[in-house]
Amino acid sequence: MIKLRFTLLILLSIPAFLSGQYVLKANEISFVFASKNVSGSISDFRSASVIDQEDFTRSVLEGTVGVATLKTGNFLRDWALKSRKYFDEDEYPRIHFKSNSITELAEGYEVTGVLTLRGTSNPFKILFKMVNGQLTGTAYLNTSDYGINIKKEREENRVQVAFSFALEPSN
Repeated sequence: MIKLRFTLLILLSIPAFLSGQYVLKANEISFVFASKNVSGSISDFRSASVIDQEDFTRSVLEGTVGVATLKTGNFLRDWALKSRKYFDEDEYPRIHFKSNSITELAEGYEVTGVLTLRGTSNPFKILFKMVNGQLTGTAYLNTSDYGINIKKEREENRVQVAFSFALEPSN
């Protein structure tokens, strides 16, 4: 009976091993707020993604980052950004993204999904390229769409976000 269970366990594990499932590990997530000439990073990435490297379009990208890790190189600015007026770290400690679809393009992938920041969810699109097990991407968001009005004019609240992830075989 023990041999049978062990054999079944091994047989059930083979498809997962052969299916090309990978996990997503963040190398870096950075941003540029052009109108204020501010750049920085955010970390504490936690992923619930399901990556199929054989057919990336069948993957689901999902993850969060911690608002507490937001860094711009200026302690006072970081403290202000985490305050209730902007990101409100106490009430909304994590930023969440989950993909709805992944489309293959001529030079990469378009990942569309929902970004939830400061309790507000909006459609969000990331353009990714995959090279040698590395996934790099770029996206744009407008902070005022999430109730974060750093500048008065909406178009001046545009932020470019850059992503760099490693794809590692799942265990």
